[in-house]
Amino acid sequence: MADELMAIGDWLAVPSVVVLWAAVLLRAPSAVRDPLQRGLWLAVATAAAAMTLNLPAVLEAAAQYPDYAHAVGLTRNLTGVLSAGAVLYFVATTTRGRNLQLASCVMTVVLLGAMAALDLLAPPHTVHGMPPGGDPVPSLAYWLTLMFAHLLANTVCVFVCWRYGRRTNSPGLAAGLRLFGLGTALAGLFWFVYLLKATLGSTWALPALPLLMNVHGLLRAAAILVPTLYVLRRTAGDVSTAWQLWPLWRDLVEAVPHVALHKPRASRLLELVWPPVARDLLVYRKVIETRDAILMLNEYVAPGVPELAREHVAAAGVPHPRCEAAVLACVIKEARRAKAEGLQPGASTFTAAAIDGSDLESEKRFLVDVADAYAGPATLSFAPEVELS
Repeated sequence: MADELMAIGDWLAVPSVVVLWAAVLLRAPSAVRDPLQRGLWLAVATAAAAMTLNLPAVLEAAAQYPDYAHAVGLTRNLTGVLSAGAVLYFVATTTRGRNLQLASCVMTVVLLGAMAALDLLAPPHTVHGMPPGGDPVPSLAYWLTLMFAHLLANTVCVFVCWRYGRRTNSPGLAAGLRLFGLGTALAGLFWFVYLLKATLGSTWALPALPLLMNVHGLLRAAAILVPTLYVLRRTAGDVSTAWQLWPLWRDLVEAVPHVALHKPRASRLLELVWPPVARDLLVYRKVIETRDAILMLNEYVAPGVPELAREHVAAAGVPHPRCEAAVLACVIKEARRAKAEGLQPGASTFTAAAIDGSDLESEKRFLVDVADAYAGPATLSFAPEVELS
């Protein structure tokens, strides 16, 4: 069992580091712009650096040169202390504690200095480590200082992530805090196992350490990628909405061209690949222009058409939740025909209540239903024998 755990952990080493660096690079622009994200980003970036220096391939290459082995080991541990300090800084930023921010920076500098001093004062050595059957290298004090930094930062971070993850109303923030807190808890468990080894000589849990550390890396990467995933989900939703609205929107802006900010592209694929407005405004413009065109065409709705449309939709067996959308689609079709034939606008009493005064999200969903019904058989077969008076 121990060998299997170690094998799984070792197998995850490279994937976890690759995912960590990918997450760090993807989130770097946001971290530069947003001070609240910098501590979290720095904590993950320094953890990625430390884990990179702990990869088996890196350690094997460094072991061939004593000076390099020492430099890699010391740099890895100092980077780990910097990561712990960044975690504390992230906690201070989350709680908006300026004194804690200052204290985390001061403590990080002190611990880095202590680690460097303990390394210099230790007997001559190369590789830094805690072998299962020997004394810690370079010294027990060195490793206890390193463990103190990590355990303090991880304990405080887990508490804050759990607390604020339960309080926030933002699903994305809650998910990010919980993932980061869980990853930090695994890192804390990693260092607690090392503490047991250093103080009590306990070695039974050492085979699980690679798995703990690498899963911690994956969870921290997932934590900082949560905003990106939400953006991707929103973008995918907007692309889907724009795709579904396009046929209805195109027909409407051709009928009432002055409501559109830009002319339709040759195809809806081209509209999505090369949008005429900023991409994050594409769906918003489609919804606004579709609604405005429907309101303008309302003047061409002849008396009796809405009632005939409602009877036609009922006879066609359209499901009740989609009836209003189907009725509006039929009315739009007839209003477009009337305007295209040059009939004069009149005073219509028909109102599309579902697009009047509703919030953007519900309006968006309703118009997607209208667009779907507009191309459906019930609307295509609607042909009332009613003329404008």
